[in-house]
Amino acid sequence: MIIDDLPSRPHDEYQYLALIRSVIETGEIRRDRTGTGTLSVFAPPSLRFSLADGTLPLLTTKRTFLRGIVEELLWFVQGSTDSTILSDKNVKIWDGNGSKEFLRSRGLGHRREGDLGPVYGFQWRHFGAKYKDCDTDYTGQGVDQLKECIRKIRDDPTDRRIILSAWNPADMPLMALPPCHMMCQFYVHLPVNPTDRPKLSCLMYQRSADLGLGIPFNIASYALLTHMIAHVTQTDPHELIIQLGDAHVYRDHVEPLREQVQREPRPFPKLRWRREMRDIDAVVAEDIIVEGYNPHPSIQMKMSV
Repeated sequence: MIIDDLPSRPHDEYQYLALIRSVIETGEIRRDRTGTGTLSVFAPPSLRFSLADGTLPLLTTKRTFLRGIVEELLWFVQGSTDSTILSDKNVKIWDGNGSKEFLRSRGLGHRREGDLGPVYGFQWRHFGAKYKDCDTDYTGQGVDQLKECIRKIRDDPTDRRIILSAWNPADMPLMALPPCHMMCQFYVHLPVNPTDRPKLSCLMYQRSADLGLGIPFNIASYALLTHMIAHVTQTDPHELIIQLGDAHVYRDHVEPLREQVQREPRPFPKLRWRREMRDIDAVVAEDIIVEGYNPHPSIQMKMSV
């Protein structure tokens, strides 16, 4: 049974702010691969965000890079592993991991700059295929997990295996960076009244969660993915649930985050679609219209690579 949100429900962003406070105040001091150092909590309570009525949980206590979120998600959906495609659109979030220097540090110096290996999009669309390079056409190779999830939501909505996984141990040595958001499971809430539309929820598990820079991106990205899949399957987006493993704050993010948690959340924006679509591969950035985003100003934080 789905219980409608009560009018008194606190703003969903408070969960994120409370988690930051908890990690700063109680987190374990840990070393990390970047050398920056973190404060860390393992397996904190899950975060739940309503997606009802077109709600997009794009955090408001600082400005989040919406265009980057949209372009990266579409890049995943296309199965692309070439970071220069994003960089050419002035979305630089993968540049550090795609640099020649970083690839050499991972033993992947034979790759051209920007070739990240079989990361997220490759696993979503070609799981099990043999990876050659980012310029190869993999059409028809491997398991298209994304298309299979969409098929099950449409044709077998009570299936308990509507799962999209980026975690492939066999391919890990070939990746510039192993996946942080590892997998998600979709759940179709069937309506009591047969004239109503089913509702779609998503549960995402993230093994490593950078609360300052990464998680605002990841929340919005998986919310947008759920909205996108709901749109093409003619279901209604319902809820995004995120379970974190290692939830951490980098030591050089503590002071900027102390500033952020003092801010009051503002209403989340709404998402609408430019046109009707039934094929997820047909979605382009211009189809995604976000209205009413009025965040607090940006807060600068350095990305640890």
